[in-house]
Amino acid sequence: MSTVSLTTPANDLRPAQLAAVRLLLATVLPGNPFYSRKLARDAASGIKSLGDFAKLPFTTKAELVADQTEHPPYGTNLTFPLNDYSRFHQTSGTSTGHPLHWLDTRESWEWITGCWITNFELLGVTRADRLFFPFSFGPFLGFWSAFEAASRAGLLAMPGGGMSSIARLRFLLEHRCTVLFATPTYALHLAEVAAKENLDLPASAVRAIVVAGEPGGNIPATRERLEAAWGARVFDHYGMTEVGPVAVEAEGCPGAMYLLECDYLAEVIDSRTGQPRPDGEIGELVLSNLGRAGSPLIRYRTGDMVRIATTPDTTGRTWRRLEGGILGRADDMIHVRGNNVYPSAIEAIIRRFPAVAEFRIHVDNTNPLSDLRLEVEPASGDGIALAEAVGRAIRDELYFRVEVTTAPPGTLPRFEMKARRVVRQK
Repeated sequence: MSTVSLTTPANDLRPAQLAAVRLLLATVLPGNPFYSRKLARDAASGIKSLGDFAKLPFTTKAELVADQTEHPPYGTNLTFPLNDYSRFHQTSGTSTGHPLHWLDTRESWEWITGCWITNFELLGVTRADRLFFPFSFGPFLGFWSAFEAASRAGLLAMPGGGMSSIARLRFLLEHRCTVLFATPTYALHLAEVAAKENLDLPASAVRAIVVAGEPGGNIPATRERLEAAWGARVFDHYGMTEVGPVAVEAEGCPGAMYLLECDYLAEVIDSRTGQPRPDGEIGELVLSNLGRAGSPLIRYRTGDMVRIATTPDTTGRTWRRLEGGILGRADDMIHVRGNNVYPSAIEAIIRRFPAVAEFRIHVDNTNPLSDLRLEVEPASGDGIALAEAVGRAIRDELYFRVEVTTAPPGTLPRFEMKARRVVRQK
């Protein structure tokens, strides 16, 4: 939707999204076996309003996994002949145990990188910046699309694959990189390594850290810890391999992420009923990507819990904002003795303790009542007093008791990509 900008009035934006949805359906349905089975061939002509579109069935990750299992390796959600596809990526498989394989045509990949060029505008990234990507360029989408979008936009993008953490830090300092792209976990780990090596990160040229892959970017304690360690502003970003780059925090608007409404149609629903949730209330994010026709997702249930901001946007931008970013995942909810808690709520407390270098959450579901145990790794010492303090803070704020044990310094795993801190025993 090239006519849609950050300040397009909602009265003009919604008709443009409707037109894009109708075009997407008209493109996809004739040749896409997955969606031609789900939807009527004439679905596009039957969509007269966004309300009509909201009556189409949801797409779920379980459906996609089943489709790829039955039709390996790529499934049937392909609109064009296989020879038209030129990009491959796969999901981490953390939520299902089965990575999804995802193909893109050249046109779909250009749409994805175009989303990131919009992100750069919101982030305030310019050609004066030097962008550093300290992650291994494997099959996960990661920041692949951001890296290639930077090159397409004429930005200086520097890859950091195949390096140790200390080598990446020295590279960053040597080249005076100004914008770092990483998961919150890995950015914290780099800060931990820098402290051990007596490297002064706040004195570096880094002015911004763009984090993704985990909810930590909008957890206040995690954000504060990152910004203190690096002396730089943290910007949160949200996307999915199978969906694309969806939302990003912007200059002058901390604590919320703008939905890229020029490229996505977003809905928020009640996870149990599937009915719409009003702005300001927490619900599950449902996405339709409007420009990824080669491997589209239509009314895709992300499993991510969000809340649309209702406060006025003083910047003049009209795109909706995710207040507090991604609040948790519907399937990550931990049920402990009558209490429901997201891992992000636990992290928000733990990250307030600078002496905690790393942590892990153990959930035991083998008994009728689930048990929760936390493992904290102190930066130094035996951590006994630290464990007691963390336990008290969780009891005082979340209103349940939890066993907190300690791990010797340096023993809990560190993660370059998406962290896996929740260990469930079923």
